[in-house]
Amino acid sequence: MKRRSFITLLGGAAAWPLAARAQQPERMRRIGVLIPFATDDPAAHRRVLAFAQALAQSGWIDGRNILIDIRWGAGDPERIRRYAAELVALAPDVILTVTSTTTGPLLQATRSVPIVFVQVAEPVGAGFVETLARPGGNATGFMLYEYGIGGKWLELLKEIAPGVKRVAFLQNPTIAAGPGQFGAIQGAASSLGVEVRPINVRDAGEVERAITAFARPSNGGLIVAGGAPVAVPRDVIIKLAARHRLPALYSDHAFVTDGGLIAYGPDRPDQFRRAADYVDRILKGEKPADLPVQAATNYKLAINLKTAEALGLTAPPSLLARADEVIE
Repeated sequence: MKRRSFITLLGGAAAWPLAARAQQPERMRRIGVLIPFATDDPAAHRRVLAFAQALAQSGWIDGRNILIDIRWGAGDPERIRRYAAELVALAPDVILTVTSTTTGPLLQATRSVPIVFVQVAEPVGAGFVETLARPGGNATGFMLYEYGIGGKWLELLKEIAPGVKRVAFLQNPTIAAGPGQFGAIQGAASSLGVEVRPINVRDAGEVERAITAFARPSNGGLIVAGGAPVAVPRDVIIKLAARHRLPALYSDHAFVTDGGLIAYGPDRPDQFRRAADYVDRILKGEKPADLPVQAATNYKLAINLKTAEALGLTAPPSLLARADEVIE
């Protein structure tokens, strides 16, 4: 998305606060945004909008005292690398990156432009920062979740689909966090009577073949990690799960909105709002090296009862009572 279409996106939002409108810094600042998803992804648009609205609360208005340049990678590694170089060439004051898929290429393109990342599961293991408390370089941001969440995912899947005996873990092999998350799932599998196996997701064709083969025996289920929809569109994974009648747990609430069964994970828009605070602080002179990487603080459980009914499942009352959102 280029600047004009981004301004159009913001034009439909609620009016910015009057105090924010009145603030007029001396010079125009530039913010880059690099997103791995496609331009027609509505969930990604809502998150960018949350980021822009939070910036406005701090007095930064696109087209008035900041210019926001956004690029959409559409899951294409070559396009993401090209856009990373393109954004760096614009000499922005700071760049927002989304997931490891964009953060890695951008750090290869620059070690001087400040970077704030969101939705990154393992920034230390990926080499993005030295430590969580003292990032040490030109990048900082917000972790998506820790490895231990994998065990929680498996527990929730078994709670809504007790008959599941085999679980495929869809992971993006280009993201460092995958093996750690799979290890946490394996750690919980034996006590829950489940056999688990990883499935690497690089493109839609590969995931369709792998899920089709996995679904041939009965009693299967899926866990979809956060990096998987970067490589394969969300609707493709949801349709494959429905076609093969596989109960699936997702780490992103947007899957349930679009027809997935159950999701548990951090509030993604909240990470974008918190990232806006770091961008504000960097624009005012602070350094990424001095801003600690923060963990997710707001987790959500969402359940789609229509999908559960289609799969012949009944969500237990104890699970529904804990849900933050139930789609009927």
